[in-house]
Amino acid sequence: MEPLTTSYPLKYSVPKARIFVVFLSMVLCTTILCLLQLRFFKPKIKDFYSFEVKDSRGRIISLEKYRGKATLVVNVASHCQYTDKNYIALQELHREFGPSHFTVLAFPCNQFGESEPSSSQEIESFAKRNYGVTFPVFHKIKILGSQADPAFKFLIDSSKKEPRWNFWKYLVSPEGKVVKFWRPEEPVESIKPEVTSLIRQIIMKKREDL
Repeated sequence: MEPLTTSYPLKYSVPKARIFVVFLSMVLCTTILCLLQLRFFKPKIKDFYSFEVKDSRGRIISLEKYRGKATLVVNVASHCQYTDKNYIALQELHREFGPSHFTVLAFPCNQFGESEPSSSQEIESFAKRNYGVTFPVFHKIKILGSQADPAFKFLIDSSKKEPRWNFWKYLVSPEGKVVKFWRPEEPVESIKPEVTSLIRQIIMKKREDL
């Protein structure tokens, strides 16, 4: 009599294989989705004009409106040893080169010697009344520390130069990149050649686009 032999089916081999295939498919799909996200959904690299700021009355203003111009961004103060000289020079620059291709953008800050204690609207009135300022004077901001305004932080990070006093100046290209910076004691004559060069580029580009 032959011994009884019983063959058992491989109960677990097929389910395990299916689980492995499903797992592998999930990993593959996840990898493809990540690659597509990196390819098509790259975070937009910010430039200066991609930020929003507040005007002297606290209203949100997009800096995009200044794209295409050469822009001189300055942290201003009303009660500083550099106030008179710089406000006069800045207004002269704005009058000479603006407003079609160039503008000065003033950002009051009280972090240096507490020399800008007034409200934003009072600061704007002070600049217009005493120096005939026609360029924008924005809301008072902080430019140092964890509460630094993002637009100004961009200037500092791009130039690798943090203001150490009032009236530091950053020249921004029509594309929103920092071109150069100047300390408060540097004469306005050193700024004019750089502004002139940017404006010349703007005019030439406009002619080429015609």
